Amino acid sequence: MSGSLWLKEESAGLDTLPVVPRRRPSWAAADPVDELTTRLQDVIAAAVHPDEIAAILESDGMTDDHIRLTYGREDSFALAEDLYARVERRFPEPDGPPTDPWHTGIGGCLLRGLVFALPGLAYVLGAPLLAGPPGVLGLPVGTVPLLAGAVTGWVWNQALSHRAYSWLGLGDRAAAARTLLRGAPAGALIGALVALAAAAGPGEWGGAVFAAGQAVYLGAATVLLVLDREKALLGALAPLIAGTPAAYWLDLPHPARAALLGTSLALAIALAGRELLPGTVPTGERGRAAPRLTASVPYGLFGLGTGGLVLYAAIGDVVAGGAGASAAGASVAGPTAVALTLSMGPAEWLLHRFRSESLAGLRASTSSRAFRRATAATLALCLTVYLAVLLALAVTGTLLWPGAPDIGGIRLASLLLIGTVLWAALLLQSFGAVLSAAVVCGAAAGAQTVVLVTGSGDPRPAGAAVAGAAAVVLAVLGGVLLGQATAHRT
Repeated sequence: MSGSLWLKEESAGLDTLPVVPRRRPSWAAADPVDELTTRLQDVIAAAVHPDEIAAILESDGMTDDHIRLTYGREDSFALAEDLYARVERRFPEPDGPPTDPWHTGIGGCLLRGLVFALPGLAYVLGAPLLAGPPGVLGLPVGTVPLLAGAVTGWVWNQALSHRAYSWLGLGDRAAAARTLLRGAPAGALIGALVALAAAAGPGEWGGAVFAAGQAVYLGAATVLLVLDREKALLGALAPLIAGTPAAYWLDLPHPARAALLGTSLALAIALAGRELLPGTVPTGERGRAAPRLTASVPYGLFGLGTGGLVLYAAIGDVVAGGAGASAAGASVAGPTAVALTLSMGPAEWLLHRFRSESLAGLRASTSSRAFRRATAATLALCLTVYLAVLLALAVTGTLLWPGAPDIGGIRLASLLLIGTVLWAALLLQSFGAVLSAAVVCGAAAGAQTVVLVTGSGDPRPAGAAVAGAAAVVLAVLGGVLLGQATAHRT
């Protein structure tokens, strides 16, 4: 009996030895992970990080419970890591040249930058119509109604543009036109009422009337820009472009200045109306699910924050005495504001360039570390080019602007920091992180408001510090977002 017991124990010990791998019998069920690897082989091979594969699995509707039951892995990330390890990295060449949805010509972007900045000539042309003693906070008279109307218009029209673009993205141009037809007049009315309500006394009414016209122009310009009619908008601004040099050299009388302003406004309204007339757009399908209204709110807040930063940069010119404290509206038409606004054209092109180079880096990188290095280098190059363009515009504007302050010192630091904030915020917005960008820019604009209202003396050092802090926060947010390969997939 003892011998048989020994044999039984020995045989049990033999059973515990490692099993020699054997080929799976033909009648055995296939490994579901092998089947999934075969099905997604090209996608897995092109991934530079397992998270890309996990995102694809989740987009296919694979829940963690399904993955545990079907594939025996804990969740989508564990399954993605297994799939990533099974397939060698390779990047199948497309049949034709690789598509680049972010490619765009620089001409169109520069044209948009022009039509963003040229309306500032209205403040220069109309300043003598509104001249008077300093008003609230020592700013030129009429500044508060102008700022109130401008900020209201930026908030409303940014949100309106996003909603209209959402319809265009769905292929429904008729719905986009209907949105603009209802939203643009409503925004003009709200902006005008806010400007009139902000008029604090008799000396402010001229600025309030000017701001009401500004609100109407912003609504018309929004229609033309959303519908890709930049050239038409440039034509509407022709009276301003032609009249501003004459106003400097010939000292135009007030009726002539008012006529030039009114002509440009009337042209913008007429051109926008022509785009929205019945019959000018195709009839869209009724009953299509509409984009969520709440999705456009962050874009309105983004317009509030970025617009406020540009305004406070221009107020810095007024504090420095460069824009002329006796001219109403100078706080929104200083050389700094013009440089920042003109730079939006190159900024838009550089954003497209960054997205395009990121896609190229995604195709060429064989590891997540290599991709992050390539992305960081491209980001640094694009930001450097943008700041160089902004500096060139500011230097040119300072040389041409009568009585402009020197470009050096605190003014230069503020300009470059605000430019960094604006470009970084636009970059985050292009990747869908508009709410984060809006919160940071809004907080910076709010902090500068507090400094302006409660402080005394030169508010520019505190403003530069606020802009620097905002730039650091946006850099951290951008580093977290842009370092993920999945964020760059289109």
